[in-house]
Amino acid sequence: MSLKKKIIPAIIAKSQQELEDKINKVKEYVEIIQLDIMDGKFVPNKSVDFDFKLPKADCIFEAHLMIKNPEEWIKKHINKVDMVLAHIESCKKPKKLVNLAKENDKHVGFVLNPETPLSTIMGYIDDIDQVLIMTVNPGFYGSLFLPEMLDKIKKLRELKPDLDIEVDGGVTDKTIHLVDKAGANMFVSGSYIVKSYDVKQAIASLKKLIDLVNH
Repeated sequence: MSLKKKIIPAIIAKSQQELEDKINKVKEYVEIIQLDIMDGKFVPNKSVDFDFKLPKADCIFEAHLMIKNPEEWIKKHINKVDMVLAHIESCKKPKKLVNLAKENDKHVGFVLNPETPLSTIMGYIDDIDQVLIMTVNPGFYGSLFLPEMLDKIKKLRELKPDLDIEVDGGVTDKTIHLVDKAGANMFVSGSYIVKSYDVKQAIASLKKLIDLVNH
């Protein structure tokens, strides 16, 4: 089975206006948009920590919850998005969180910080839709890519050949081929896409690099 490869822009926004501007900038060129939700506690930054509304877009929205209490967020906002990705480090009852998302007919996945081992999610791996592996310490655009995370991606791909494996952090034209080769099929890129002068070109350049690896 060949998993579809996808480029996903990550949106950090401090206000409703900034959120709309950034989504409108990228929505024509991608299938999925990731919203970076940060509470200033789980990570030192804040983003989309307000009662947001999403502009009309022909995209899937996934929420990357970098927050202390993902269950509370899900209860409040789940109807706005298609997919929730919660950090396993902040889940008090991971199974309960998975069930909460599923009860609302939403996809759900767990996120692993760089220092968090794969073993923490293995008990839930058959109940979730995807895993997001952080290749930076989360919370900011433009953090440095951690190449030692490539082994974690490889191991997970060996364990679960059919799982959607997403990678987030420092994914640029210089690093995307490394995570592709390691076994990821979903590539989140924040500043490289969103801060680009030409979003369409930035996305096209990343797509071309992962297509090249396939030939």
